[in-house]
Amino acid sequence: MAVNVETLDKLERKITLTLPVNVIQSEVDSRLKRLARTVKMDGFRPGKVPMNVVAQRYGYSVHYEVMNDKVGEAFAQAANEAKLRVAGQPKITEKETSPEGELAFDAIFEVFPEVKIGDLATAEVERVTAEVTDSAIDKTVEILRKQRRTFAQRPQDAAAQEGDRVTVDFEGKIDGEPFQGGKAEDFQFLVGDGQMLK
Repeated sequence: MAVNVETLDKLERKITLTLPVNVIQSEVDSRLKRLARTVKMDGFRPGKVPMNVVAQRYGYSVHYEVMNDKVGEAFAQAANEAKLRVAGQPKITEKETSPEGELAFDAIFEVFPEVKIGDLATAEVERVTAEVTDSAIDKTVEILRKQRRTFAQRPQDAAAQEGDRVTVDFEGKIDGEPFQGGKAEDFQFLVGDGQMLK
């Protein structure tokens, strides 16, 4: 297999792959023969379907499958031979022109950048530190406490208190006229948390 690697961009590469037609056709024939032994078709006993009928029915899908497999194998082998670290899946397209008896494909893909670590002996490192105060810890603990609190039902005749969660229906009005978005039913909020207009 001939391999030609081109650099298209900083990280983008193109490999031109060529595969012999007879190798592909041989694999297609082999798979169709295996398929013919098990395929079921009306009017024929299992394993007795004529080869030309199997090829007519399944030839295209088997050929497509073989092409995918062979091109994938060829690309993996070519990338390995060229010692390329491929990033992601290649975009593979068949070339319009190819040598006689062969199929040619272009595979365009990206490679991982080469990282070289320089001399760190003279490097300066700025160490970032953060001071955690008691008030910051208290604030975080309070947030966590509020996130995990539970509520119990009060008696129906008991008045709501600050910190209670209430469920209300409301309608907001400006100068006695309702305004858009100022109405809700079964709306929950915490009393005294400043979640609602006064």
